[in-house]
Amino acid sequence: MEEIPCQLQYTAPGPYPEIRAGEKNRRYALAILSNVGGGVSEMGAVAAYLYGHFIQASEVADCLGHIAMVEMHHLAIFSELSRQLGEDPRLWSPFRGGRRYWTPEYLRYPRQVEQSLRYLLEEEETTIRKYTQQSLWIKDGNVVENLRRIIADEEVHVQILKGLLEIYGREGLKT
Repeated sequence: MEEIPCQLQYTAPGPYPEIRAGEKNRRYALAILSNVGGGVSEMGAVAAYLYGHFIQASEVADCLGHIAMVEMHHLAIFSELSRQLGEDPRLWSPFRGGRRYWTPEYLRYPRQVEQSLRYLLEEEETTIRKYTQQSLWIKDGNVVENLRRIIADEEVHVQILKGLLEIYGREGLKT
């Protein structure tokens, strides 16, 4: 049997930047708050990885559990940034002029290992696109540094998931 790719690091190399927003900014705060408790958010990532950890075979479960811990760190970073930017970092996000609380209904719950890994990969890729877009219009240098560092971690997760799919996917990863 091939070696499980989860013997690797779960984060990108190097330290995380300081968590220090320049000044309160409602627009930035709402964007970062959506990373805390929106439909595509770190809370969603934590929940999805934990679910996979609970139901998958031990080797895959171990990998997903480690990634969940990294996602919890991202959740803490975005929560602190949203607080510094002027928002209450509850598990909610902007929605139609108000707030909508995060719900597990945002997730899909695939039980088959291949489906689960493909779902997690799709979510990581969506997250990377979202954070990349935010990093292009937010002008607070520290917030952007944190976004870029978290994107680097998410790219590591993409590689781990692709490696797992090569091992556990019935047809390997389709490109």
